[in-house]
Amino acid sequence: MVPGTTPDSFQTLRVAVIGGGPAGLMAAEVLSQAGVRVDLYDAMPSVGRKFLLAGKGGMNVTHAEPAAEFVQRYGARARQVAPWLAGFDAQAVRAWIHGLGIDTFVGTSGRVFPADMKAAPLLRAWLHRLRAAGVTFHMRHRWLGWRDGQLVFTSPSSPHGETLVTADAVILALGGGSWARLGSDGAWVGVLKRESVAVAPLAPSNCGFDVDWSAHFSSLHAGAPLTTVAIESTGLDGRQTRRQGQFVITAGGVEGSLIYALSAPLRDQIAAAGSATIYLDLAPDFCAGRVALDVAHPRGARSLSSHLQSRLGIKGVKSGLLRECLTKEQFADPEQLAHAIKRLPVVLKRARPLNEAISSAGGIRFEALDAATLMLHRLPGVFAAGEMLDWEAPTGGYLLTACFASGRAAARGALAWVEQHASLSRSK
Repeated sequence: MVPGTTPDSFQTLRVAVIGGGPAGLMAAEVLSQAGVRVDLYDAMPSVGRKFLLAGKGGMNVTHAEPAAEFVQRYGARARQVAPWLAGFDAQAVRAWIHGLGIDTFVGTSGRVFPADMKAAPLLRAWLHRLRAAGVTFHMRHRWLGWRDGQLVFTSPSSPHGETLVTADAVILALGGGSWARLGSDGAWVGVLKRESVAVAPLAPSNCGFDVDWSAHFSSLHAGAPLTTVAIESTGLDGRQTRRQGQFVITAGGVEGSLIYALSAPLRDQIAAAGSATIYLDLAPDFCAGRVALDVAHPRGARSLSSHLQSRLGIKGVKSGLLRECLTKEQFADPEQLAHAIKRLPVVLKRARPLNEAISSAGGIRFEALDAATLMLHRLPGVFAAGEMLDWEAPTGGYLLTACFASGRAAARGALAWVEQHASLSRSK
């Protein structure tokens, strides 16, 4: 609650929250708890659709790593995101979930999950609490912008096809541009550009990449997981990165957790240079010297493929990759083959389309916002939160935590705004 206010002082004030994802729902919670009338609008038939789909494989809500490391996951936007996290960090996320009657646990990777690993029970409990607090939900309301100071929505329930809404403040939480079928279609970009709000182009984040595999390799190995592998890459700043994990070969490229973790610099490198080269370590548990000795070890009557499998565990898709990326002469040369096992170059040609990405980069530029309140400079009384803003983060709970935290920050900004204007009205 804003200092010096009471719920009664807000009863006549109305805030419109546009977008029913994690950021919008969290903003609605903060506002309703302060006694503000909250109307939440969403173009879809129900809220939290992307939230639910993301939780199908296990609802990763946040991460248990130390705060100093946590905030660095936001890369170039760590400075802007840090104040949000100061108000609602990973521990606060867990406490909030516990308040909904749902236990959490920390997985071996440090990721935090609800006890049952599911998103649906969490969302149901949350919506029950929001409705009990007086939040009104307006589904199938697609926001078009403003007309004469009023919000304009299309809605099948409106007798004229459009609904005009007046609000004392507005919080925009319409998501980024990925997974359009779930509501995050980026249509808001054109609306805000018409209002002269600076918006960075939306781009895929946590995405896969295209590789020009041969038809033979693709037919044999599409869908095959690469486990126990490491990737080295060099960013535009010259910094080298090495990560170990797993990913999947697709019919036309690569995708999966290890690829997603590196996707932002790889995407930027492709944009700048037309392609990006990653180097695969197919035997990360063995040093280069050990690999060279094993490759050169006499193999007798065994085939080279059988030799690599018995000595280094190189088989299946790993063996296929070596044959795909090396010439016959290179594959037959022990020195070149050993080098390739530890550092096999794979050229990434394109990021996969935005609509296939887990999340998006780009959005409302931070220069267009008041840093403390997340209010748009060009649109007083209008605040923004979540993936609409120009930040990105890897998977692992970082995306969801920042969406929650920015929703709370925007709601606090809106509360301060409506209280200021309510005070001015009372003084007249």
